[in-house]
Amino acid sequence: MLTLVPSFVALVEPLGWTMQARSFRSFLTLLTGWIFATRRTITGMLLAAGVAGRRHHAAYHRFFSAARWSLDELGLLLFHLITPWLAPGPVQLTLDDTLARKRGLKVFGAGMHHDPHLSTRKLAVLRWGHSWVVLAVVVKLPFCPQRVFSLPLLFRLYLNQKASSRWRRTYRKRTELAVELLQRLCRAHPERSFHALADSAYGGETVLGHLPCNCGLTSRMPLNARLHQPPPVRKPGTNGRPRVRGMRLPTPQQALQQRGRRCELAIYGRHDRVRLVELVAHWYGVPARPLKVVVVEPLVGGRPVQVFYSTRTEQAAEQVLVDYSRRWSIEEAFQGSKSHLGFEQPQGWSRHAALRTAPMALLLYSLVVLWFARAGHALCRPLVRPWYRTKRQPSFADMLMTLRRESLRAWVSAHPAASTLPQNFLRSLIDMPAFAG
Repeated sequence: MLTLVPSFVALVEPLGWTMQARSFRSFLTLLTGWIFATRRTITGMLLAAGVAGRRHHAAYHRFFSAARWSLDELGLLLFHLITPWLAPGPVQLTLDDTLARKRGLKVFGAGMHHDPHLSTRKLAVLRWGHSWVVLAVVVKLPFCPQRVFSLPLLFRLYLNQKASSRWRRTYRKRTELAVELLQRLCRAHPERSFHALADSAYGGETVLGHLPCNCGLTSRMPLNARLHQPPPVRKPGTNGRPRVRGMRLPTPQQALQQRGRRCELAIYGRHDRVRLVELVAHWYGVPARPLKVVVVEPLVGGRPVQVFYSTRTEQAAEQVLVDYSRRWSIEEAFQGSKSHLGFEQPQGWSRHAALRTAPMALLLYSLVVLWFARAGHALCRPLVRPWYRTKRQPSFADMLMTLRRESLRAWVSAHPAASTLPQNFLRSLIDMPAFAG
């Protein structure tokens, strides 16, 4: 059977505390197959790992459908592996949801969800599948100091109202699941301070008004948001209910009429000249939380006016925008997991299998990036492409290619006899894009 390079196995070994020894051996085998397989079904992983026929395949199916281990505990242990790479100050988190397209009416939790890749501003496209709410940790790694990575940790499957009724589950909004994820991580580390970065779907009252006490939020708000001053100090002897909100302030759209300042922003890989108007205010729906509100009016490019906010009122306006731009790193994690790790391909349909299998691709994304930061960056040898001269940093495909190559090199060195080659060794070499060119 194929095995992964020892440095990767050493990275994964602490995760074995969440499961029994027999389950952990199955876990390592499945990770090996996941790395080398061209299609990430359970049987496809077994073929790629070279264990087909050595143990009944149902045992590996049962790892996801019946084995006693917790996906949350696995994610929290992974957070401990990320801790050495965290910068001082609040730990930045990214929060978003993604669609995993599925087939079959019997797949647990499947339903019709908005597909952002096929939809346009005029036409909304729905697809059958799973909608996953994902919480990830933002880190900067030494091998690529100009880039930030979002490493997925915790996951919740969103069931729409029809799916909730069909599977006899209480309907919960995506924002409620997002708050649950934040509370799960923040309660596990009460000594740390966290700060979430999320788009406008998770920037409303449901999330902002129910944040854990050691967690902040940077997101967007509408142009017509109702803003207020803090409530006035209540004088002794005053009758009636205390005021919750102070004087009404202009909306962000009206704030553009005020005096602003011009600056140049270097975010999203481009340089934009914008006009900024900033203020500290309280949002109507969450009156107890002061917010740093930043109104951005682009001066070039034809983009619309946008409004951002942060619960860290001491931050400069430029830093609020830079922090929000880091939210894009979770989209890169989704793309890498879908394109290179088969996030949408597992075909488990039972409840436990559906809840556990697909998130493993996102956890594996985090493990591959961490391994590359530890050892892989020194071994990376990108393919020579004379026509591609602008590339300056390794992509996730390069990281995965390096892990595959070093694992195969270590395996061949340990098994020099041709008679010991696994059944799908040559097929793996031919099918993997890194070797096919």
